[in-house]
Amino acid sequence: MKKLSILLVALALPYLGISQSIFDKFEDSERIGTVTINKGMLSIAAKIMAHDEDEDTQEFIEIAKSINNIKIFMSEDEGASADMSATMKQYVRSSKLEELMKVRDGDTHVNFYIRNGKDDHHVAELLMFVTGIDDKHGRKHGRNFETVLLTMTGDIDLAKVGSLSKKMKLHKGLRKLDQH
Repeated sequence: MKKLSILLVALALPYLGISQSIFDKFEDSERIGTVTINKGMLSIAAKIMAHDEDEDTQEFIEIAKSINNIKIFMSEDEGASADMSATMKQYVRSSKLEELMKVRDGDTHVNFYIRNGKDDHHVAELLMFVTGIDDKHGRKHGRNFETVLLTMTGDIDLAKVGSLSKKMKLHKGLRKLDQH
């Protein structure tokens, strides 16, 4: 009976939100930088900014409330970048993510994938994979990130994300999201 209980709990974990992501292995890598922002932190940021009447801030708050987590993995190491690429491709296939768009700007390649949400304007997951970032785009504090993998889960309104990224002057590939 005890073995059956353990088996049932193990099978239920993915449905309880306790499951681990295929990307979690990158969190312990010396060659890959990570940023993880969970719903609790997003909620705190939204509460702090709640009284700001600026339109862009209010738009950010609405987006923040709809996101469960954001994970960003960055590397300038060729081996780590290759591992990130292979893992991302495996994840896209196994999770049946839909390619939203590709952007090529010189040697920089940006790929966007989504998992559909409750309607055509919302996604449950947005994955962005960037390779070949050149010095003028990727240089931060003396570092040049070759590869960036971002995954965001929740109930994400693509029009709001695209609109906000346009206002924030982020990578021009992100601007196309508000046209989706």
